Amino acid sequence: MSRPGGGKAAVYQTAVYIRLSREDGDKAESDSVGNQRKLLMDFLKSEPELSLFSEYVDDGWSGTSFKRPAFERMIRDIEAGLVDCVAVKDLSRLGRDYIDTGRLLERYFPDMGVRFISLADGIDSRKQEYDMLLPIKNIFNEQYARDISRKIHAVVRTKQKAGEFIGAFACYGYRKSPSEKNRLVVDERAAEVVRMIFQLFLEGKGKNTIARMLNDRGIPCPSEYKRLNGENYRNGGRLSGQSCWTYSTVNKILHSEMYLGNMVQGRRFQRMRGKAKQVDRENWIVVEGTHEAIIDRQVWEQTRKLLKSRYAPFQPAAGENVFAGFVRCGDCGRAMVRKGRDRYLCGTYVRAGKAYCSGHGVKRQELEEIVLAELARAVEEEQQRGSLAELFERAEKGRMKQGTGAVSEKRGGRKKERWQTEWPWELAEQTENGQEEAENEEREEEFCPLAGVSGILVRRDDSSMRRLLAQMAEEILIFEDGSVELVCLYGDLRGGEAHPAPSSWRQ
Repeated sequence: MSRPGGGKAAVYQTAVYIRLSREDGDKAESDSVGNQRKLLMDFLKSEPELSLFSEYVDDGWSGTSFKRPAFERMIRDIEAGLVDCVAVKDLSRLGRDYIDTGRLLERYFPDMGVRFISLADGIDSRKQEYDMLLPIKNIFNEQYARDISRKIHAVVRTKQKAGEFIGAFACYGYRKSPSEKNRLVVDERAAEVVRMIFQLFLEGKGKNTIARMLNDRGIPCPSEYKRLNGENYRNGGRLSGQSCWTYSTVNKILHSEMYLGNMVQGRRFQRMRGKAKQVDRENWIVVEGTHEAIIDRQVWEQTRKLLKSRYAPFQPAAGENVFAGFVRCGDCGRAMVRKGRDRYLCGTYVRAGKAYCSGHGVKRQELEEIVLAELARAVEEEQQRGSLAELFERAEKGRMKQGTGAVSEKRGGRKKERWQTEWPWELAEQTENGQEEAENEEREEEFCPLAGVSGILVRRDDSSMRRLLAQMAEEILIFEDGSVELVCLYGDLRGGEAHPAPSSWRQ
C-alpha cells in the first residue's frame, strides 16, 4: 500500500465493517446489512484514495461485546498489516460499550496507524481530531444497549415464568414444536435412549458403565445426535474429532427434571458485560407440567433415592497433583487423569474406552525425570553461554505477550484457542501509573527458582516443581508410542523459534 510522499497519493486498504443485532429493534430496516453495505460502497466509490480490502459482516451479534467473528478477523488483518482504514455507517455499528469503544478509537487505531471513518457521525480521523462529542456519543450508544438489554431480560423472564422454552436448542430427548417454537415435544428416538439410561441406572449400572455401553452400541451422544439431525450445535468442550458418551453426560441426564415434564430454566445469569454465572438452585425458574414427560414419577423418585445413596464426597488423592492442567493426551487432546498417586492415563480412554483412544499413560516419576531433565539441560546450556539473563528476558516477553493475546495453534490434529483477557494498552497504562518497578521486582522474584532446576531434581519439591511448570510450560503431551513432548510457553529455550506471536486484541 502506498503512502504520501514522492508525489504519490495515499491508497488506504479499507475494511468495511457491518454489524446488525436484535438490539436494533425497529431500526432494523434502516440499519440492515444491505443498507449499510450500499452506503459504505457508495462512499468508497466517491473516494479514490480508499481501496476496498474486504467486507466484514457480523449479522446477529451484539455491540456490547467485541467478541464477534468478523470483527476479530478484521483485527487480525489490521495486525498483519493488511488493513489501514476502517469504515462504518455509524459508531454504534463498531460497538456500544463506552469504555472499550473509546479505547479502540483513541488508542488502538492511532497506535496501529489505522484511519477510522464513520459516515453518519461525520468522523474521519485523517482529516480532523475526534470531536468533543465523541465520548458523549459512545455513552449514549452504551446506554441504549443497556436499556434494550433490560427490556429483553424482562421479556425473557416473563416467558420463562409462563413455562415457555426460550433456549436455542431443546434438551436431549425433546425437540421444538414445529408449530410453537416455545413448546417442547418428545423426540421419540432420543427419548428411548433417555429411558434406557434411567433403567440401566436403576438396575445398578454405574454412570461410567452406562456411557461405555452406549458407546459400544454405537448410539450417538447428544451433541452428535444434534449434528446428525442438522442442528448447528457446537460442543465447546470437545477437543477430539469424535464425540462420545461420558460420565458427565449420563450424570446430567439423570439429574434433569426436564424429563419429568417440568420446564427448568434460569440456571445461569449473564450481565451485559461479563461472563455467565451459575444461579443457586433455589432461584431457578421451574414450571411443572409444561410438556410431556419421558419418565414417570416413580422412576424419577427411585432414581433420586439411588443417586443420594451412591453419593460420596469427593476425596482428592493424597499429595499434590504437580502436573494437573499440564498433561494432555497427544493423540486425542484431552487431559490425562491421575490414577492413584503414580500414573497418568488418557482421560478419553478412562471415560469412554478403547474405541475412542488407547489406554496409554506414563508414570509420575518417569514424567518428572523427563521434564526436569529437559529444563535443566536447557538452563545449563544457557549458563555455559552466559546468556541466562537473555533466556529470562525472552521468556518474560513471551509471557507478557501471551497475557494480552490470542493464538490459534494446531497440535495433534486439534485446534486450540486462548483469548486474551486484557487490552493491549492496559499494560502500558499500568506502567504509566508507576507500577513498572514493582512488576519488574515481582517478575525477577518469580524467575529465581528457574536457576535452581537441578536442585528441584534432588529435592523432589512439589511446590517448586509446580511453580516452575507454571512459569515455563504450556502443556506436556503424552503419545501412544510412549514419547513425551514438552511444549514451552516461549518456544525453544535454547533460542529456537517461538510459537506464533499472539494478537494484541482482547477476549
